[in-house]
Amino acid sequence: MTKKSEIYGIRSVIEAIKSSNDIDKVFIQKGLKGNLIGQLESLIRKNKINFSYVPVEKLNRLSKKNHQGVIARISPVKFYDLKEIDNFLSNSDNPFFLILDQISDVRNFGAIIRTAEISGVDGIIISNNSTAPINADTIKTSAGAIFNIRIFKVNHIKDAIFSLQSHNVLIVSASEKASQNIYSINLKKGVALVMGSEHKGINKSVINISDHVVKLPMYGKIESLNVSVACGIFLYEVVRQRMNL
Repeated sequence: MTKKSEIYGIRSVIEAIKSSNDIDKVFIQKGLKGNLIGQLESLIRKNKINFSYVPVEKLNRLSKKNHQGVIARISPVKFYDLKEIDNFLSNSDNPFFLILDQISDVRNFGAIIRTAEISGVDGIIISNNSTAPINADTIKTSAGAIFNIRIFKVNHIKDAIFSLQSHNVLIVSASEKASQNIYSINLKKGVALVMGSEHKGINKSVINISDHVVKLPMYGKIESLNVSVACGIFLYEVVRQRMNL
């Protein structure tokens, strides 16, 4: 599948959420009132679904159908939840995870997924409401790799980190402000790399609970790399260290 399915109409979207469809995002017309809209908004917040209020003109551009002021997009991939991270870790001897905090560009997201799949990452962890959507551009940039890797979607990145740490997985966050570089860390055991967006970086609360904060050595005049390029370098340092295990 290269295009996300869409659901139109208030009642249809409510039922889709109740039936546990993987809703990627809900668009709601600004100014809509009524009991059904209230039910929908309550369900959206309860299930931590990404949503936005938009003018009717945007909804009309998204779809020519009778949307009744509400359009929901269903992700083309299956998401796993926090409980399934624990289940996976209970049966893994040497886990390798990638955590993406606030990555908002769909092409960077797709490129990262492609490299993660190729480098043997067991799963990618993202948050419900601060990650780029999975759309046709994400899928294309990933070269289809998105269908071959587990994506865990959680309400809070920190909850996933605590779960990983309870299974002795090392949390290694990437930051250009770090004093330590990636090549000084032993990455042969269970590890989760954390990457942040180019503009916002990693949330400070995530940095504070990381086991290591590391950087790549920089020798040129440019002070930073594209996040997908940097992520590839970090991932392949794990691969390099584990090649002779």
